[in-house]
Amino acid sequence: MTTAPAVRFAVVGSGWRSQFFLRLARMAPHALQVTGVVTRTAERGEQVTAEWGVPTFRTLEEAARVGDPEFVVPSVPWSETPAVTREAVRLGLRVLAETPPAPTAEALRELWSDVGSSGLVQVAEQYLLMPGHAARLSLLQRGVIGHVTSVQVSSTHLYHATSMIRLMLGAGFDPVTVTARRFTAPLADPLSPAGWSGDDGPKEAGTTLALLDLGNGRSGVYDFTDNQWWNPLRARRIVLRGSRGEIVDDSVVRLVDPRTPVESRLLRRQLGIDLNLEGVDLDHISFDGEVVCRNPFPGARFSDDDIAVATILRDTGLWARGEGPAPYPLAEGCQDHLLGLAIEESARTGAPVTTAREPWAS
Repeated sequence: MTTAPAVRFAVVGSGWRSQFFLRLARMAPHALQVTGVVTRTAERGEQVTAEWGVPTFRTLEEAARVGDPEFVVPSVPWSETPAVTREAVRLGLRVLAETPPAPTAEALRELWSDVGSSGLVQVAEQYLLMPGHAARLSLLQRGVIGHVTSVQVSSTHLYHATSMIRLMLGAGFDPVTVTARRFTAPLADPLSPAGWSGDDGPKEAGTTLALLDLGNGRSGVYDFTDNQWWNPLRARRIVLRGSRGEIVDDSVVRLVDPRTPVESRLLRRQLGIDLNLEGVDLDHISFDGEVVCRNPFPGARFSDDDIAVATILRDTGLWARGEGPAPYPLAEGCQDHLLGLAIEESARTGAPVTTAREPWAS
């Protein structure tokens, strides 16, 4: 059995998110290789090299010439992503842009006008590559619950959530009407990226609720509370409804004949629990005795989110080699953020917002 060589990519930027990519490459060197990191200063470059053992460069052009990456990941602030993406395309490099690819609707349009026709830009939207969501999407694609009509997401924010809603509904780029509201209520918030605070006192937390009318009877419900990614007091939930049943988290109910509703579950085989000595890993997720999602990086000890990000890195490398389809084209990432911006605008103004059919829709 032959193993494909590791995909090679350069990273622009050296902040927290950049280190996420470096960490994944360190954990799975057989699959991912960082050819270099572009930093603003030599001093910062020396720190990155000392910590991660990768070369650093001051310019993207030098990183591309010396490291010969298959693609580039701009991991910089939102305001800088379009400029780095444009520079990479000018150099003829393939790009995996962070989410969102540009900060505003007008900036999205300008970026699309400049680089959309190049076909060189993908977006690092990973949520539907997370094992649980990938398993659910597999069931939708098999028609297990019939024609999908509604997606309700309370998990992550804005463009990530709209990606889940759009793709699970099979919606494209048609206009969407968004009606959103924001509410504030007390909530303890003991955990953040900085760690446990030691403070269990309630703080004012905002929750945004939005209804998305995607046309043709398709709807999405967006429900997100500030810091829901980290706060252990707010669970993540997903409800997928179709013409013959629904999926609620890991429970699947569907009609198998005119008078027989059947309930099944998505089951995880997780290694390293109790006396299982195979490692600490997700093995697979099954449905009615059939594997519907398998960990593509066994032995790396990845979290679900690690698996998703590593998968889009791998898939971008295969696309760059001409060995796989485009993993998440720029047009998709632009549409996701457009809907996220519409949610924010409707929540701010209290009025419905209807998006237009944008240039990337063609």
